[in-house]
Amino acid sequence: MDNEEALKLAYKIKFERDKRNLSQEELAEYSGVSVSTIKNLERGIGNITVKNLCKIAKVLELDLGILTNFKF
Repeated sequence: MDNEEALKLAYKIKFERDKRNLSQEELAEYSGVSVSTIKNLERGIGNITVKNLCKIAKVLELDLGILTNFKF
């Protein structure tokens, strides 16, 4: 994932999390993904596994394709 894609994903996750009135800590707790991973993801830094993205998408009640803008 290039920097531009990482920033788009960061914005989308933060937007969707805020829309649901979830804190980063709550998203981490509900998804089983560490708080530091959530924070880095929302800054557009670091790497994330597809498995963790799926967990986050599930909590946000979004299809992984919609969350990532990937075309399947």
